[in-house]
Amino acid sequence: MLNAWRILKRIFLWLFILQFVYILFCKWINPPVTITQLISLVQGYGLKRDYVGYNEMGSNVKLAVIASEDQLFPDHDGFDIKAIKKAMKYNEKHPAKTRGASTISQQVAKNVFLWQGRSYFRKGLEVYFTFMIEKIWSKERILQMYLNVAEMGKGVFGVQAAAKAYFNKDAKNLTRTEAAMIAASLPNPKVYTIKPLSRYVANRYDNIMQQMNLITGDPDIDALVK
Repeated sequence: MLNAWRILKRIFLWLFILQFVYILFCKWINPPVTITQLISLVQGYGLKRDYVGYNEMGSNVKLAVIASEDQLFPDHDGFDIKAIKKAMKYNEKHPAKTRGASTISQQVAKNVFLWQGRSYFRKGLEVYFTFMIEKIWSKERILQMYLNVAEMGKGVFGVQAAAKAYFNKDAKNLTRTEAAMIAASLPNPKVYTIKPLSRYVANRYDNIMQQMNLITGDPDIDALVK
């Protein structure tokens, strides 16, 4: 029994070391593949992706995802406590239709290191990885990783692949309208499609553009999306 406990401790120690090394690795180098990308391949959707540098993404799509997904992204430490409390209250009243409150940082933690799902175990790991990347990576790196790794359609991952697939151009050349369409699809990109244009995206992207206009001029956001 004592030997089994020692072996178990060594396994956990090595797992901790390996995940920490991988977090450091991803601070400078994009992940070779993610669990979500592998699942996309297994399900037959394929894998279209093209990692690009932060300056190659353009400002419009950076601004669009912040406006759509996490307007407090430059200021929080990975978690939006007010949004989490609101989501918890909503979910208590509407158990059949849950609402999330994940920040961009939390989504990066999930997309890069974990898998999709709603279990408490996965959520606990998400909290840990969110805390770590906020401490080790910069905000620019977190946003860059989000825009490179997020699923943006069936088998389409990252803003460069999305820009090519839907608008036949590079991400840095996306207009505000096009960027807002991509951002509108993010909650469920397999269902909220851009091509063909789904009703959800058609109804939502104009609101995202309004939010983009409202947050433009915020010094922290302007510095991040330039």
